[in-house]
Amino acid sequence: MGDVVASPSRAGWAERSSSSAGVRGMGGPGILLLLLLLLLAEAGAGVAWRPPKGKCPLSCSCSKDSALCEGSLDLPESFSPTLLSLSLVKTGVTQLKAGSFLRVPSLHLLLFTSNSFSVIEDDAFAGLSHLQYLSLANNHLETLPRFLFRGLETLTHVDLRGNQFQCDCRVLWLLQWMPTVNASVGAGACAGPAALAHRQLRHLDPKTFKCRAIELSWFQTIGESALGVESFSYQGEPHIILAQPFAGRCLILTWDYGLQHFRPEEELSAPSVVSCKPLVLGLRLFVLAARLWGGSQLWSRPSPGLRLAPTQALAPRRLLRPNDAELLWLDGQPCFVVADASKAGSTTLLCRDGLGFYPRQSLHAWHRDTDAEALELDGRPHLLLASASQRPVLFHWFGGRFERRTDIPEAEDVYATRHFQAGGDVFLCLTRYIGDSMVMRWDGSMFRLLQQLPSRGSHVFQPLLIARDQLAILGSDFAFSQVFHLEPDKGLLEPLQELGPPALVAPRAFAHITMANRRFLFAACFKGPTQIYQVHELDLSA
Repeated sequence: MGDVVASPSRAGWAERSSSSAGVRGMGGPGILLLLLLLLLAEAGAGVAWRPPKGKCPLSCSCSKDSALCEGSLDLPESFSPTLLSLSLVKTGVTQLKAGSFLRVPSLHLLLFTSNSFSVIEDDAFAGLSHLQYLSLANNHLETLPRFLFRGLETLTHVDLRGNQFQCDCRVLWLLQWMPTVNASVGAGACAGPAALAHRQLRHLDPKTFKCRAIELSWFQTIGESALGVESFSYQGEPHIILAQPFAGRCLILTWDYGLQHFRPEEELSAPSVVSCKPLVLGLRLFVLAARLWGGSQLWSRPSPGLRLAPTQALAPRRLLRPNDAELLWLDGQPCFVVADASKAGSTTLLCRDGLGFYPRQSLHAWHRDTDAEALELDGRPHLLLASASQRPVLFHWFGGRFERRTDIPEAEDVYATRHFQAGGDVFLCLTRYIGDSMVMRWDGSMFRLLQQLPSRGSHVFQPLLIARDQLAILGSDFAFSQVFHLEPDKGLLEPLQELGPPALVAPRAFAHITMANRRFLFAACFKGPTQIYQVHELDLSA
């Protein structure tokens, strides 16, 4: 036999074995560990690391870069991470969860056909930063989540045809998204509602969708009953003032930023009070306290840091039984008008003169007025008085005084009136305790009937503009108080919700206030505590 020539690997091993003589003292286990390490180093020398290859699931047919799966009960997961194309046909998958394809980040094409998904979560396709073609065609989908395509910046084709899309607020985001994406989108047609069935999604106008709503939920209770509630801002801080006749006071509330609720700040002694009307002039704060007995008073705070104090008795011979008070501006000066419900007294206009407010004019004597409403029509100040003895009478400011202009036809037994403006028109809410309350619109010469609403036992029909929403709240002594929303397209009030629980007990006035970026509605109740509701804005397209 010829000479045996050692291979380089064997020679290297012999050389390393001789060099390891110094470790023989470590014993058997040490030598075995060292030999294992050397063998691993030998095996890996000069070999580059490669990612593990995925296995092709049993229900799939796979090639190097693509896979087709049909009839799989679950979403297959054991693909190669370098897979470029994946098609899923007639699978039993009912839900695509967020991050369902994180294990195949290299996908360029993802196709679903004839599946029956009931749920697709936001970010179901997260991590597919190279995806170019996505097909969800023919999968019986009724809607898609808002953030389904988030992060898919490389899309060039999206196919959504053949689904059962319900074209309500849930597809609004899709209609807004399609014009902004740099991809061709086959959106398909609507399956419902009936009015839009078979309409192509690309032909729908997002502006026609009404997908905002508001909801009022109970927030806080103020223990004592109240006849009136007003909001005002003093030194940049919003406040609320309540007229509480049984507690004998005007109660001023402010926001407690620590406890995150409303708390009393100051109270004015005012037995039998029916209205507390605030007026802010620079640093000065005035409050008119209209009282059934003991005479009406004017309270004043000369500057911040001081407490309110009574400064003037108001028209004691004219205001014998006040029922309402309103603030208005005439010829650049602030005035109050107090509606008097007694036969011996008279509704009185009080205007500022020096440091006080003094009678400027007596109005509507002998008619037992229950309510006064200041409004502007045709660019001029007007005053509307409701009484127990006749139809509401409209006065206009002319020659430094109010003159009768007209009355409101078909408006008998009106207890109170409140107005609002919308779309350039002036509307009037008229409250009737017996019979239907009414909504009227000014036509340039007269208020004309627009809408009637059942309102047995109502003392208040209060319009309120909260953010962008024109609301009107119809209180009732015998049923739940109803909140209505003005539909701009129709120009009519539509029911929004009932207020409660807790139910309002004999509501008499409503006011809203924005505090700490939150909106609140106050409901003053004559036979129960004042309730505070928080106003929530809802996005129905979410």
